[in-house]
Parts: sequence; C-alpha cells; structure tokens
Amino acid sequence: MHTALYTAAGSDGGAQNTATRPAERPRSLREEVYEQLRHEVMSGYFAPWTRLAEERLARRLGVSRTPVREALARLEVEGLVERRDGSFTVTVPNLAELRDLYELRVVLELRGVARAIEDPSVQHDRAILDAELSRWYAFRENPPAPDPHFVVEDEKFHAALSAASGNPALTDALVSVNQKIRRVRMYDFLTEDRIHSTIEEHIQIMELVRDGELEEGHRALHAHVGESLEVVLQRAQEALTRMSLHVGR
Repeated sequence: MHTALYTAAGSDGGAQNTATRPAERPRSLREEVYEQLRHEVMSGYFAPWTRLAEERLARRLGVSRTPVREALARLEVEGLVERRDGSFTVTVPNLAELRDLYELRVVLELRGVARAIEDPSVQHDRAILDAELSRWYAFRENPPAPDPHFVVEDEKFHAALSAASGNPALTDALVSVNQKIRRVRMYDFLTEDRIHSTIEEHIQIMELVRDGELEEGHRALHAHVGESLEVVLQRAQEALTRMSLHVGR
C-alpha cells in the first residue's frame, strides 16, 4: 500500500489491557480499511460534512474501491457517515443527540468514583492513577499548544480514572460515549486557557482520588464534567458553534 493503514491499539482513548488478551488473528484488508477510515472520521481527520469520495479515498489508501465502499457502508450503519446527494459525508450530532450523550457521559464519569464511596472494599488501582498523573504532570511542565486533537489526551484521562475504579464494563461504556461526541468536543480545545484549565483540573481530580479523598474528588469531577444538564448543554452548543466556525475557515 502507498499509505500505511492505522493499526495502533487503544488510540481512541480506551484503556487497553493487552496482557490478558489472546493473540489477535491477522486482519483482512477490508478490516484494515474500515478501521483506518473509522479512526479518521472519529479523530476529526475529515472536517464535518466533508464529501468522502470512494475513488479519492481508495487512491490515498492504495486499495481498490471495493473495501472503501464496504467500509463506508459500515460507517453509515454506525451513524458516523451519511448519504447526501449520492455520496457519503461525515455526520455531525445534533443538539438533541448531544444532550442525551453528554448526560450519559456525566453519569458514567461520576459512577466510577461513586461506587468507591458507596463500597469501601472498592479500591482504586494506584498504579493506574500514578501513571496517568505522571502524564499530566508532564503536560503541566510543558503545556501543549491548543489543538482539537488534545481531546484524545482528555479521553485517556477519563478512561484511566474509570479503569482504576475496577469496573471494565463501566469504562467500555464511557469510552464508547466519548468517541461518539469526540467530533464535537475536539473543538473545545482551541485556546490556551482551556488547555491549562483542563490540565490543572485533571491533576486535582486524580490527586484527590489517589489520596482517598473521594467525596472531594467526586465533587471536583462533577464540576469538571458539568454540574447540571444546563451546563452540559451550554458546553455542547459552544462546541457546535466552534466547530461551525472552524469548518468555515
């Protein structure tokens, strides 16, 4: 192929545990093309409403149009692309969909800490917390420039915090929701102030949980992800506005 297909595990923000996974079978070309295009759509490689021409995509990936066509059909079923005027375009969630997804995200985020508050036998994994804290201490020392793709680092933090609480199903659900709203949330990281505040809030939350101050950690996390549905909706609307402005440039 002329272009190496994307194969890195866990690059969509999930907390992977490769030590316990069985060896994966070699993937087919169809699967590789699908995963590549899915990753690009999810990570914002294509601007919203971009026309996804089969021939152009096939040429860039160095494959025939057949696996590209099949991949786009799968992405349509997943709601990531839609047909418009005989071709596929990247979809953008509407505000009603975002309302539901953001509300679910808040519930899933808080549940990881809440279950440890409710049951003292639930202990957060210190190794996961320490490793994630090290990443964010490094960000504080050398803050990255504003970039929509910083959303992936943000997702990794929330996945790690959830994974440390010891409920893999909860973490998987959170990762899935965050992936669905990523195309909107990524436009929330376009200013230095937003990057810096995210770094400081992540460190505060993780330190509180690490030190066993769970009630305070829960409150800090709640403030971070949105204390009320009105705040959540405001953030979603602001992100949609930034997305539209960014695409219009």
